Amino acid sequence: MNKSSVGIALLLLVIGVGAAAQNRQGPDFEKGLGITTIPLWGDAGSAVERPHSESSTLTVFVPHPGMENGTGVIVAPGGTYLGWASNLEGRQVADWFAARGVTAFVLKYRLGADNPYPLPLLDAQRAVRLVRSLSKTYKISPDRIGVMGFSAGGHLVAMEATTSDDGKADSADAVERVSDRPNFLILGYPWLNAMQPNDHGAITYCSTHHTMPADSCRDWEQKYTPVLHVTANTPSTFLYMTTDDALVPVQASVDFYSALLKAGVPAEMHLFRHGLHGSGLGQGDPALDDWPTLLESWLRSQGWLTCDSAAVGDSK
Repeated sequence: MNKSSVGIALLLLVIGVGAAAQNRQGPDFEKGLGITTIPLWGDAGSAVERPHSESSTLTVFVPHPGMENGTGVIVAPGGTYLGWASNLEGRQVADWFAARGVTAFVLKYRLGADNPYPLPLLDAQRAVRLVRSLSKTYKISPDRIGVMGFSAGGHLVAMEATTSDDGKADSADAVERVSDRPNFLILGYPWLNAMQPNDHGAITYCSTHHTMPADSCRDWEQKYTPVLHVTANTPSTFLYMTTDDALVPVQASVDFYSALLKAGVPAEMHLFRHGLHGSGLGQGDPALDDWPTLLESWLRSQGWLTCDSAAVGDSK
């Protein structure tokens, strides 16, 4: 065999080894991180009665194997319904929950002028139904699923929690037949008055989405203001806010808390004297760093951090 033939043979051998290596099933790096992303609407297609989106997703953060406690939480980052603070109010929060045995699902919901209400709300409702339908897959109990949101995401999950139902029994989509009622609600500096007009220059949903029809904006003032939909069926709620938040008025949160108390809903509210909007889990502020500790105490007192052996099976 001449040198040219030997060179070709070696080249073919290298290519063959490389191809074999690619074809072998190697470790799944993303799975090892405990993170996966699933479509919110899947391939439901025409079976879904309402418009759906292929772009809406849930990114799942699972606890370390053996640490699962059977509780799940759907986290909606804020961003004025124009974007998502998906790191500060998504990944960091999901990691916080996963470290405490809670499986977290960060919601990528529809937003912007091309996706007006009720489309974001449909995504939030779908998220709860989907997580509940996948409870066995993720070792969570179907009656231990909460929702949490920040800023615009807080408005979104508050709307979800105050307008939920038991499912659409006649739907062709099996997920839509599942209840979207959350078992607990957590709000971080929520934009609860997003749909309400004002005369002092504060932002509103319609002022940030300039193409919204005036008739729709007037209709949404009642339809999509959570405080107007609080009932005894609203889930137990934890609410965090800073008094001098310059972007979102504290009074809207106070009014929501008052409505919860009037309806007989168990509620806990923590108002901090000072803090900028968008503080996430505290961002190193000596005072605001305490609020996740208060949240953990509330979750523990509610039983959401106690292991549900029926849900997690033999993982403990």
